[in-house]
Amino acid sequence: MRSGSRDTLWVRTPEGVSFSFHLATPVTRLAAWAIDKATVMAAWSVVSSLIALLGIFSEDLARGIMLVGFFVVSTGYGIALEWRWEGQTLGKRVMHLRVMDERGLPLRFSQVVVRNCLRAVDALPVAYLVGGVAALLGRKSQRLGDVAAATIVVHEAPVQTAGLAGLEVSKYNSLRGQQHVAARLRTVTPPALANAARQALLRREEFEPEARLALFRDLAGHFRRVAHLPPELEEGISDEQFVRNVVEVLFVSAPSQTKVTGRGGEPAAPAA
Repeated sequence: MRSGSRDTLWVRTPEGVSFSFHLATPVTRLAAWAIDKATVMAAWSVVSSLIALLGIFSEDLARGIMLVGFFVVSTGYGIALEWRWEGQTLGKRVMHLRVMDERGLPLRFSQVVVRNCLRAVDALPVAYLVGGVAALLGRKSQRLGDVAAATIVVHEAPVQTAGLAGLEVSKYNSLRGQQHVAARLRTVTPPALANAARQALLRREEFEPEARLALFRDLAGHFRRVAHLPPELEEGISDEQFVRNVVEVLFVSAPSQTKVTGRGGEPAAPAA
C-alpha cells in the first residue's frame, strides 16, 4: 500500500493489481456526521419520551435506562446502517461517502462494530475534536476508530451510466459498492472483451436459447475467475445477470480513478 497525493490512497493487492481510492476530507465527513447526528437526535427524542414514562415508577430506573439507551441508539444506528448499506449511513449516502477496509477487502462486521464503538473517544472533548485532529494528521485521513478497525472513508462519486446506452441499469447489483472488485475487473479486462460482453447483452434476444446460455456461461466463468469474488456476491445470481453486473461496473465512471474509459467509451485499464 502506498499513498500518492494527500487525498488519494493507492492499494496494491496480493495479485499485483493496483488501484486508488479518493479519501474523504474532514469537511465532508463532518457534514455527513451532522446529518447522522440530526437523524439520531430525532430518533432519540421519540425513544426518550417513551423511556421517560418509566419515571412514574422509578426516576432512578428511568435515568439509568436513558444513559444506556442513548448509547445503544447512537451507536446502534451507525453499526446497523453501515453493515446493511455496505459502509454507508444516511449522512454518508447524502455526501457520497463509504467506509471500506483499508486494504480494499470487503468490510467485516467486526470492523463496523469497532469503529462505531470508538466514536465516543473520537468525539472528545467536543465536536469530534480528537477524531478530527487524528484524521488531519494521519496520511489516510483516519480517525482513531478507523485506525483501530483498519478502515478508511472514501468519496464515491454518483453512478454515471455513460457507455451503457441501450441497457437498463440494474437496481440491485452485488458488485456495486465493492470497489476493490470493480477496480480489479477494470484492470484485467481488455477493452475488446468488455465491449464484447456489452454487445452480448444488447443482442441477447437474437441468440438461440442454448447458444445464449452457453455464451453467458463462458463470459461469467471468465469474469468470476479474474475477479476472485467472495462466495456471497455470486449466490443466487444467474450467469447472464452476473455478466450484466460486471458490464455495469466496467462502463460506469470509477469513483476513485481519474480515467476509466478509452476511445469510443471503452473501458481502459488504469496504470498498475
